[in-house]
Amino acid sequence: MTEVALSAGDTAWVLASSALVLLMTPGLAFFYGGMVRAKSALNMMMMSMVTISVVSVLWVIYGFKLAFGYEANSQWYGSFSLSGLGDAVNELTNNGGIYPIPLLVFATFQLMFAIITPALISGAIADRAKFVSWTLFVAIWVTVVYFPVAHWVFAFGNKVGDTVTGAGFLAARGVEDFAGGTAVHINAGAAGLALAIVLGRRIGWQKSPMRPHSLPLVLLGAGLLWFGWFGFNAGSALGANATAGLAFINTQVATAGALLGWILTEKFRDGHPTSLGAASGAVAGLVAITPACAFVAPWAAVVIGLLAGVICALAVGLKYKFGFDDALDVVGVHLVGGIVGSLAIGFFGSSKVNSLGLDGLFYGGGTALLGKQALAVLLVMGYSFVVTLIIGFAIEKTIGFRVKSEKELAGVDLTEHAESAYEMGGILRGGR
Repeated sequence: MTEVALSAGDTAWVLASSALVLLMTPGLAFFYGGMVRAKSALNMMMMSMVTISVVSVLWVIYGFKLAFGYEANSQWYGSFSLSGLGDAVNELTNNGGIYPIPLLVFATFQLMFAIITPALISGAIADRAKFVSWTLFVAIWVTVVYFPVAHWVFAFGNKVGDTVTGAGFLAARGVEDFAGGTAVHINAGAAGLALAIVLGRRIGWQKSPMRPHSLPLVLLGAGLLWFGWFGFNAGSALGANATAGLAFINTQVATAGALLGWILTEKFRDGHPTSLGAASGAVAGLVAITPACAFVAPWAAVVIGLLAGVICALAVGLKYKFGFDDALDVVGVHLVGGIVGSLAIGFFGSSKVNSLGLDGLFYGGGTALLGKQALAVLLVMGYSFVVTLIIGFAIEKTIGFRVKSEKELAGVDLTEHAESAYEMGGILRGGR
């Protein structure tokens, strides 16, 4: 067997990609922060920022092993042990095969995925959550939901010769999710729906105006997410190679297609395209192409993006039909967008663009791949929704999850943080 030597180029690419993915969480903070009312902007951004801290600490203690450990040889979890990353400085990555990058670099890259996933959930419960309760929720949720699900999807096992041990349930069955359509977006979207149900509707929902307070912040956040997403998708190739190039171009054109699809839907439905729609459409396209970016041709990526833009633009209205207050459309964008992208592989997947992929329905592969993708969607969605409901209700019944009504009306920035995003007094008085 040929010994694998460390590649400086691949290592540099994955390190850079890790930094890009981390940037996505502050980008999300801007995106969500601009979408809420002014009295909740800081709290919304803080929910993203504290997630970085909580998940990073847990990842080093036990999270990496729970997600990617193989010692237990289990399809459902890695291993219950300390991550021991200090002992892995000189090890190369083994995830279904040896990669010429240090294990610590792989662990760092995957950490950034673990950070942004719970941060996405926060948009569903904007304006009404206790900050301490949210912080506790993040710690519990990543432990019992994200880390195991990451193992199911992303853990391809420890390969020695022809023997592979410790592969995840979905990974071992050939489910295709290149960068997290199921593990990240469907996972977060289903959890967002569950928490929206637990916390209930905001005071005045559908009666009082709850428009975004800063659309420029929303557009800035969407731009940062778009930029960072190249690390998210292309970085998942774990090397500076052709697969990374395919994922890169597919990410760009799918996002562009989705933006157009969303604003065209608005134009025909409402008579005018909006900046909020453009930003939301871009994110929907990013979500949809995430699982498929390395398994479809660029023309198919455009189609997937257009479909995601139209479908997600229509899906955000489901909350009004069914009566759940998903404040910032986590369900309509991330759950629905993740489902669109994951199932699209079953139609557009092509082994011609990636020899590691399978052919979908449009390439003569029949329904086998589509069936695998549907299994992944249903399993992750169901598990995340049910477990999140349990965690949410447990926190609500013990320390409380939702703020008191008077605090909600005053604004969670003041009541939870004793701060406000904007000091208007001096401006109104003519001061500096």
